Amino acid sequence: MSEQFIYKSVFAPYLDSFLEMKYAMGFDLVRTKWILLEFDKFFVENSINDVFITKEHIIAWQATRLNDTSKTLYDKYCVIRQFCKYLCHLGRDSYVPRLPLKRSSGFTPFIFSHEQIMAIFEACDRLTMPNRNMHCAFFAIPALFRFLYSTGVRIGEALSIRNKDVDFERGRIVLTDTKNKMDRLIPLNVSLLAVLRQYQEHRDRMPLPDVSAAESFFFVSPLGKPLVICTVYHRFRKILKECSIPHSGKHQGPRVHDIRHTCAVHSLINMIKNGIDVYCALPVLSVFLGHKTIRGTEGYIRLTQEMYPEVVKMQQTISSFVFPTINHKTEIDYGNN
Repeated sequence: MSEQFIYKSVFAPYLDSFLEMKYAMGFDLVRTKWILLEFDKFFVENSINDVFITKEHIIAWQATRLNDTSKTLYDKYCVIRQFCKYLCHLGRDSYVPRLPLKRSSGFTPFIFSHEQIMAIFEACDRLTMPNRNMHCAFFAIPALFRFLYSTGVRIGEALSIRNKDVDFERGRIVLTDTKNKMDRLIPLNVSLLAVLRQYQEHRDRMPLPDVSAAESFFFVSPLGKPLVICTVYHRFRKILKECSIPHSGKHQGPRVHDIRHTCAVHSLINMIKNGIDVYCALPVLSVFLGHKTIRGTEGYIRLTQEMYPEVVKMQQTISSFVFPTINHKTEIDYGNN
């Protein structure tokens, strides 16, 4: 256990064993550890010495979370609820809290137009390295943003790709470090393959130790170090400004993650234009994006309807015969039939 995650309350051994169990099941525990650390400090500060959690404890803890958003509070309730169930399973009777209502954040992703995407690519291609600054991320940015738009991969997943995951011969990348903990194959089209090959060729010319080793990261800085999200986002903000795309501030967008949303909407539009029914396209898009369920993909239909209503109307000619038009002025004579 890392020093920053040393639990000190009466629940400490149970918190450690709970995390060990979750780790063995393959869960990513970083956020869970922080949430449990918050609960552990609450137990210590309130001198809770009995190994069971009551409803009053939960109410008192929630009263301290005045600045948490509804989503953050929901996530924390998920963790403490699981831990309470774990205690009950071990014979330590504890109150298992209900999950609070998860309110929608109301955030609408920014969907770039095709023209804006092209402007972003062109701005990436014009990047130059000032003063031979080897720490800058310019070198990988043109290939990275094209990769994000073409595949819809999350930025964190893209930056975790290693050389061994890239299969140029078969035209695919294997993602192993994904949000949903499921390995998945990312197909690479012909133009993206050419971009990534060109990037790799120039990257391997740099005098960097082990830059082409199987375990080394694919997207790197001129120092050979993996790119980090904050660096990419900082550069993205400057590219938006150069393209005259307004940025509304932190958490308001456009975000780097909105490239993924744009990929989903543009892919859905292409499938509809090629005659695929929108609801038949959903399972394909869901697998492509790495969603666990189709529910996570359904929101893209709404975005497509709002931004490209003329595309969705194309489907009406296909399914119009299912429900015939009713003339309400027609009189029906039941008579003696």
